[in-house]
Amino acid sequence: MAAEQRHKSQTRYGSKAYVFSGPLVQKHNLDELPFVDRDLTHWELYAYENGNYKYSPGTYMYSGRDCWWGRCTFCVWDHTLNPQSTYRRFSPERLFAEVKHVVDNYKVKEIFDDVCNLLIESGYNKKVVFSCNMRLNALNQEYYDLMGKANFRFILYGMESGNQETLDKLDKGLKVEQIEEGVRMAKKAGLEPHLTIMLGYPWETEEMARKTIALSKSLFKKGCVDTMQATIVIPYPGTPLYRECIEKNWLTVDPNDYEEFDMRKPVMKVPFPEEKLYEMTQELYSSFFTPQFIVRKVLSIRKLDDIKFFTTAAKKLLGHLLDFDKNQTKVSMLSPKFWVDAGRSMLKHLTK
Repeated sequence: MAAEQRHKSQTRYGSKAYVFSGPLVQKHNLDELPFVDRDLTHWELYAYENGNYKYSPGTYMYSGRDCWWGRCTFCVWDHTLNPQSTYRRFSPERLFAEVKHVVDNYKVKEIFDDVCNLLIESGYNKKVVFSCNMRLNALNQEYYDLMGKANFRFILYGMESGNQETLDKLDKGLKVEQIEEGVRMAKKAGLEPHLTIMLGYPWETEEMARKTIALSKSLFKKGCVDTMQATIVIPYPGTPLYRECIEKNWLTVDPNDYEEFDMRKPVMKVPFPEEKLYEMTQELYSSFFTPQFIVRKVLSIRKLDDIKFFTTAAKKLLGHLLDFDKNQTKVSMLSPKFWVDAGRSMLKHLTK
């Protein structure tokens, strides 16, 4: 009987079977947890080189477990690391208590997480800058304005694609037209929107991928977005996207060799040459590094922290662009024409 029960609880991934030991149950009150011991975890190793921080030292806050949306088919957090529908969070009071702790004891200048009214009422919005993750269709202008008043700065959105078919297949719960609407509201409130975008979906044609690139370029040209991150989508084991890859034979690697899923290369078939995928990923990065973008950033400099932040961001961008073999890709922001255009654009703005 025990052997029969064990057999029934097996789940197969590729050629391997894994025994399901039962659902994970976590019912304790998160507010009763102690603050993260930042000395024990050597927080200082992550406080200065993080590209998301304009002001350092910075730190992350741990205000909840999992994601409140919890449905994106590619997300390993929603489908493997945490049971679905088990999202929980600290109370605002508990979160703010830790904010005060890191500001007062570690002199933290920027925090990545979410909290507003308590920051304003306590005056801590004048002591620390906040940043956070957000869904593009989660807030209205009133809430964005509140975030601006609370001294929020960087706000990270998972855009993923500019194609409605892809957003639906990923279960993003997002409409393409809501992308620009969301970043416009954030920008109006004085925030600095950042987009994460992926290419390399097995069902997306080259034309569809270029539609995503075109939307990205449009948002940067309009000044709705400050920065972005471009990656090739990886179907991590345990996610619905991974299971779909197994069912439809989309993988180009051994499904059980998890070291192949380390983002060094695409692992799914695409309906066009792989070299073209690398080229378009580089083009996506280059989409925001335009003369107009450079001019806006230079003219926005007000203090030394701005210069340090932009210098760090430029180094990281260059590193991403150099990830690709220059003989393999055609897009380059390092060409003389790019910098000539940048100089002309700068001169135009300065002589207005």
